[in-house]
Amino acid sequence: MRKAFISPSKYVQGEDELLNLGFYIQSLGESALVIGNKEDIDRVQDKLDKTAERFNVKLYRADFGGEATRDEVESLKKIAEEKGTDVIVGLGGGKAIDTSKVVADGHNVIVCPTIAAQDAPTSHSAVLYTADHQFDDYAYFIKNPDVVLMDTTVIAQAPSRFLVAGMGDTLATYYEARATRQSNSNVNAGLPNGYHTGATGPAKGTIAAMTLAEKSLEIILEKGYDAKIAADNNIVTPSLEDIVEANTLLSGLGFESAGLAASHAIYNGLTVLDGPGNYYHGEQVAFTTFVQLVLENAPKSEINELLDFSISVGLPVCLADLDVEEVKYDEILEVAKKACIPEESIHSMPFEITVEAVAQAIIAADAIGRDYKEKNK
Repeated sequence: MRKAFISPSKYVQGEDELLNLGFYIQSLGESALVIGNKEDIDRVQDKLDKTAERFNVKLYRADFGGEATRDEVESLKKIAEEKGTDVIVGLGGGKAIDTSKVVADGHNVIVCPTIAAQDAPTSHSAVLYTADHQFDDYAYFIKNPDVVLMDTTVIAQAPSRFLVAGMGDTLATYYEARATRQSNSNVNAGLPNGYHTGATGPAKGTIAAMTLAEKSLEIILEKGYDAKIAADNNIVTPSLEDIVEANTLLSGLGFESAGLAASHAIYNGLTVLDGPGNYYHGEQVAFTTFVQLVLENAPKSEINELLDFSISVGLPVCLADLDVEEVKYDEILEVAKKACIPEESIHSMPFEITVEAVAQAIIAADAIGRDYKEKNK
């Protein structure tokens, strides 16, 4: 059996850590293109100016258009070529970071999230969308980012909803890893078909990755509420630091090297509905993780633990929480169809998957969540 575990070359986290960005750029080259939303770059411009001066590196900024599309990638590639930059820096949220990874194509990329809203920063993959915000495709690279840099001072200043969304994304990590291990399915750490050379190829998860995935859930359930309170008040506390690490490092290494399953596939399916697009990735994944537990007939205690936590921090537990007020079977069936396409991760579940079973699990989870929420007001 071939196993694989992959990770960024370096992960650094701390208060005002962006002031050291120039040091990491300097280790890779002399200049960098900083890709991010205008507001995100403006928010940390002073730190960028200081680190560029301190470490004698040249920074060029490129404002991100808002969606991780193929056209956006090509436009930013042209800017990088025109400026002749050595390094790509992805700064901001998940879509800006994913776009930056695709622009860099696995070479000399530094990821600097300004929020801890999902676990993708550490990965060697990205997600592309269409201009109308529909899921397009996954992109994979020859290696993970060179550096993932988390400035917790910046993250604490962001609205707490982002941190909570990151917890929602992290909730999926252990349950998807458990399903993948039970089915003995391959994990993302095995290089995709386009990169098969020599000994590389599909791989199973490691004990290390499974341990990280399990720890990420433990930290979320134990420290999540306190971290939300810290973020509500824009302060850095030990609980907030722990959740930033769980959301980003533990969950990031866990999902990539221990596996994805139903939760993220159903999330991709939700893109066919109008309402969920108003919510962040992790907010949607919190609900689809609940759907996965219903689909696999998880113990009631496990489901209730997930629901209690989600309600305590304000994560969705039903479709109405994602602006889907009327649940129509035909529409949910379309969600399930998209979630069940042959290449989706839902087929890592340890039992046969059918479109009808997935649709019924979504409807059941929605009903259970609405009822549980009503009873626990």
